[in-house]
Amino acid sequence: MFRLTSAIAIGAALALPAHALDLDQMSDEERRIFREEVRAYLMDNPEVIMEAVGVLEQRQQAAQAQADINLVSDNASDIFDDGYSFVGGNPDGDITLVEFLDYRCGYCKRAHGEVAKLLESDGNIRLIVKEFPILGEQSVLASRFAVATKQIAGGETYKGLTDALMELSGDVNLRSLRRIASTFGLDADAIEARMNSPEVTAEIQSTRELAQRLQITGTPTFVLQDELLRGYLPFDEMLALVEEKRG
Repeated sequence: MFRLTSAIAIGAALALPAHALDLDQMSDEERRIFREEVRAYLMDNPEVIMEAVGVLEQRQQAAQAQADINLVSDNASDIFDDGYSFVGGNPDGDITLVEFLDYRCGYCKRAHGEVAKLLESDGNIRLIVKEFPILGEQSVLASRFAVATKQIAGGETYKGLTDALMELSGDVNLRSLRRIASTFGLDADAIEARMNSPEVTAEIQSTRELAQRLQITGTPTFVLQDELLRGYLPFDEMLALVEEKRG
């Protein structure tokens, strides 16, 4: 009976606000007995610990999701209307998907096909691409090449070029980039000269600063309407999220 009564008391105590249970007001003997009973209760009912951990994780996830929503809201103009990022898919679509990518990222390469499939299956999605090279010098070189091409040749050529860069399996260097440029009939000399221009540097740096404000540390990272999606997502999950956003 004592153990049952103690367990009930412990359960009630754990449910109380922190200020309602003041161990400082207990005597040393009362604190000792209370702590022993708490330990005994938890040893007899270890599932309580897992339940508490589960509740804590849910609260942390909810807090992170809300924090991400606030970050997107605070930076909405730079995310959705920066004036320089490529806009594809359906520019007038009712759903906007933003992707931060790195051409040397294996998961970005996987996601590239999934995003293309999503745009093909749903003709009402607006896609925005953010160049976010974070995996070393080859990543930066590829992004400078892509941005320079966009600035010189326009969005349609840039779109084809991003496909080629995502399919590139070898090292990224000026030789491989010039080879890609030739397949699109581009002036490789003009693009190479543009790659280190202040305009290209400013675009990549602005996106990097935006990513820092959004606390993005890896690629791919997506923004879907008001939600940050960190990491690779397969087609089925992206499609389900799009449908959820539409309500």
